[in-house]
Amino acid sequence: MSTDPTLLDDLEWRGLIAHSTDLDALRAAFAEGSVRFYVGFDPTAPSLHMGNLVQILTAKRLQLAGHTPYALVGGATGMIGDPRDSGERTLNSLDTVKEWVEKVRQQIEPFLDFDGPNAATMVNNYDWTASLSTIDFLRDIGKHFPVNRMLARDVVRSRLEDGISYTEFSYILLQSMDFLNLYRDHGVTLQFGGSDQWGNLTGGVELIRRSDGGKAHAFATPLVTRADGTKYGKTEGGALWLDPGMMSPYAFHQFWLNVEDDKVGEMLRIFTFLSREEIEDLEEQTREKPFLRAGQKALADAVTTVVHGAEETEHAKAAAAALFGTGDLHELRTETLTAALREAGATQAAKGTGVVDLLVETGLAKSKGDARRTISEGGAYLNNKRITDVEHVPGDDDLLGGSWLVLRRGKKNLAGVELG
Repeated sequence: MSTDPTLLDDLEWRGLIAHSTDLDALRAAFAEGSVRFYVGFDPTAPSLHMGNLVQILTAKRLQLAGHTPYALVGGATGMIGDPRDSGERTLNSLDTVKEWVEKVRQQIEPFLDFDGPNAATMVNNYDWTASLSTIDFLRDIGKHFPVNRMLARDVVRSRLEDGISYTEFSYILLQSMDFLNLYRDHGVTLQFGGSDQWGNLTGGVELIRRSDGGKAHAFATPLVTRADGTKYGKTEGGALWLDPGMMSPYAFHQFWLNVEDDKVGEMLRIFTFLSREEIEDLEEQTREKPFLRAGQKALADAVTTVVHGAEETEHAKAAAAALFGTGDLHELRTETLTAALREAGATQAAKGTGVVDLLVETGLAKSKGDARRTISEGGAYLNNKRITDVEHVPGDDDLLGGSWLVLRRGKKNLAGVELG
């Protein structure tokens, strides 16, 4: 595959380069042929998340443009963890990290092509770190790192007063050593990662220069934030996980569907492979007719499809349509229905509970009197059918997926009830 000369222009247009060592030199390297690059993922949880997805998709962009990926799973660095702004990380056991390494590997693999002329390679830094002696590490790696430079890192400087362990302080040496090993053994000359990794990225470039007299490149992608500047990697229920067992495809799709109008263009650029023309058209639609949510719908469909597949995307869309009255609830898969109702807000209730009590228990009505008025005014729905009888007690014939009811007040106030 020939390399794409417009790659760097596209990355810049998408806002994917927050920092770089030398863009002109990188552009020249891209023009010469397939560049071997790497991006690392530390297994500090059983799943990757939204921030990791930026790196995975950026790696995919580079590979599609003709460059050669090395995806590094940090079996060694995952034992330590990069310093955080506050507090020491909890150190996980070797067995736990090994289990997470495998899960992370399985999550990365579907995104990259492991066959062909610029086939991806998966590596684990535990392979070259575990047998390294302390003396060799200090002599061969540590001697190239001035302590004043390490102290100057923002994340280290912010921790000095409260204290930072030597373990976390030394993380930059390990990540830099990864770049040096991949440079020597595989000819890797480019590393990228999130902008919070910039000190580690440039540490690797500098180590290659100091130890081998070599030339390497690095760039950092921006941290993705909400319109108010807060980190986007968290939802009310926790991180935006890629593992469907930790965050259902329905909840994942809903997250992207609810992105603020001001952020839609940025998210489309970073997280989708839509063309510039398509994205600019969606941005225009969002500006002119925000109520149609064209940008959000395209974003949610594209990202959910690339992460979970087209079939799961369709199930998520069908569930959302059915829950709000424009689709058939009975046609939904039980697992999709369950995920959607738990995301919407689910209440457990005993069989034999009447609809008036259910409206109160789910919070859709403030009181029994309020529930009765809502029903008599035609504003209450059970499984998308208007409730007309205030005395109705849902039975087995009303159950969806064997145990679920969908209650709605008006068009938008929804709750799931699991009868047991």
